[in-house]
Amino acid sequence: MIDIRPPHGGFAGPVKRSITIAGHPTSISLEPLFWHALEQAAAARRLPLSALVAEIDAVRIGAADPPNLASALRTWLLAETMRRQADDGLSPA
Repeated sequence: MIDIRPPHGGFAGPVKRSITIAGHPTSISLEPLFWHALEQAAAARRLPLSALVAEIDAVRIGAADPPNLASALRTWLLAETMRRQADDGLSPA
């Protein structure tokens, strides 16, 4: 049997937040774990959360087939985690 554990705080459904992107309020639904990770990523870059989301959104919009914003945020967070692990010489989980 493999060792599967729930995330810290358990499993939780999406939480909707309103963020202003380019002067427009936008509602985004993400699980609390992703909100926390985004907040940490923004803090590490010394950016407000809305600024980080706006940067990711700008890259998303430039994609050939842009996904919805929530999907782009989740994908960016996972890719960023995998990049950090590779930079640290760790293999992805």
